[in-house]
Amino acid sequence: MDDYVKVCLTSVLEEGKMKTFNIGEQSILLARHQGKVYALDGECSHDGGNLGEGELVNGQIECPRHGARFDLATGSVLRMPAVIGLKKFEAKEEGGHIYVAI
Repeated sequence: MDDYVKVCLTSVLEEGKMKTFNIGEQSILLARHQGKVYALDGECSHDGGNLGEGELVNGQIECPRHGARFDLATGSVLRMPAVIGLKKFEAKEEGGHIYVAI
């Protein structure tokens, strides 16, 4: 069973935006798209770029370094140079906070 960790207030994550948070040694990308919160590995699988500094476009995350793209809902690679998808984490909103299962 996964343990949920409180990451931030829900108000910190605006619609259409994403931010990276460090939970222990794990970098987590939180993104809000069409009212839903998603949580994925915060580093690009190609080059370790901080995905929170990238772009969120039509449900896709674009890495700021080399333009690799990932599906926000699944973490799957959509555009090279990345070839390995991102780890996905369960996220929930409760009591004004966002929690992620680590």
